[in-house]
Amino acid sequence: MVDFEAFVKYSKPGPRYTSYPTALEFSDEFDYDEYIKRLKECDKPLSLYFHLPFCRSACYFCGCNVIYTSKSDKMSRYLDYLERELEILATIIDTKRSVVQMHFGGGTPTFYSANQLDRLIKSIKKHFKNFTNDAEISCEIDPRFLNQEQLEVLSKHGFNRVSFGVQDFDEKVQKEIHRIQPFNITQNAVNLARKYGMLSVNTDLIYGLPYQNLESFKRTLELGVSLNPDRFAIFNYAHVPWIKKSMRKFDETTLPSPKTKLEILKYTMDYLPKNGYKMIGMDHYAKPSDELFKALSNGSLHRNFQGYTTKGGAQLIGVGLTSIGEGDDYYAQNHKDMANYEAAIDAGRLPNSKGIYLSNQDKLRKFVIMELMANFSLDIKRVESEFGISFFDYFKAELDELGELKQFMNISNQKIEINQTGTLLIRNIAMCFDEYMAKFKGVNNSFSKTV
Repeated sequence: MVDFEAFVKYSKPGPRYTSYPTALEFSDEFDYDEYIKRLKECDKPLSLYFHLPFCRSACYFCGCNVIYTSKSDKMSRYLDYLERELEILATIIDTKRSVVQMHFGGGTPTFYSANQLDRLIKSIKKHFKNFTNDAEISCEIDPRFLNQEQLEVLSKHGFNRVSFGVQDFDEKVQKEIHRIQPFNITQNAVNLARKYGMLSVNTDLIYGLPYQNLESFKRTLELGVSLNPDRFAIFNYAHVPWIKKSMRKFDETTLPSPKTKLEILKYTMDYLPKNGYKMIGMDHYAKPSDELFKALSNGSLHRNFQGYTTKGGAQLIGVGLTSIGEGDDYYAQNHKDMANYEAAIDAGRLPNSKGIYLSNQDKLRKFVIMELMANFSLDIKRVESEFGISFFDYFKAELDELGELKQFMNISNQKIEINQTGTLLIRNIAMCFDEYMAKFKGVNNSFSKTV
């Protein structure tokens, strides 16, 4: 039995570790020429991310980089610049390399019409022709902005995975977060995805939103399971009103307490396995037939900015406003400001604004943290072999810092294995191996709360 009252003390600001080092370490001192050199020299398979930032209106909980508009000319202009960015990219990287993954994120990608989506995908495939037969090609979808014509286009171009944003089915919660989405709209969207052959359907839920409680979230889970998705992503709401102004609209007294959030999380961790889903990493669940489950079983699960994936080892190229790319020893992010983004492309340059090159120390700690976040375990002997260290000597201070968190794991000479209760605190555990965390000690406005 989990003592939720005792767990409250672990609630403190901490990263989600979609990258290591985190995006807060990215700098505009990132050398552009060095970045181009790495792009030219890399011969790994490709993972492509396209950011489509537009939404019609604000969902108050959202932490994504979005632009609110109803102007079709603004959206069409953005496609013009995406095409020009692709033209520049094609002069730098070998576009004949195999593409193992492509993802459309946002914003609301399906805010674009079927014809516009068709135009964009054709532009991509004009340059990148070598998609592997098992490539994961996915799109984030707001069920409120989806029609049959759009799914026809996605299906025609080989998209095989969709992720539906839901967050919560409770009407009171939906009204408060400014996202009215009746169950039948989501149900119709899922049915349409199945009709057009989407092999994997994901449903996104969020706990920690205003007016949520354990009983209301139980109902949301029941409705979610009735849709029979292949995966669930169930995120802890990141309340960062100092970054996202829309979050200031919430009365913070209506947010569930850390104790209530833990009760919701624990119930979710019990409920979904009883209904055919296995916990995958920190906040994902998948059916045993899903490739994420298989990747977890053989230890090949990988974590990046899109969450958990089976396509580890690929070079991630971020295209579009704010997009982030990842290589063996760097992260690179595009401009967040549209004027700067356009100006770079007008100058014939990739719209890179900042990034970070990873030291050997960064690469070691990245491996440790990402293994813990993805697989809830760490092969100590593999770390020692790949990085030429004595694990227990190198990380003596970090292992000491774990302190009472050690009760939630088993540490042997061979492995670190996190138990089920410890998975609730995986961010806290990972933070002990993060050398950058020292400078955030005592700083509240840095990350969302871990619990």
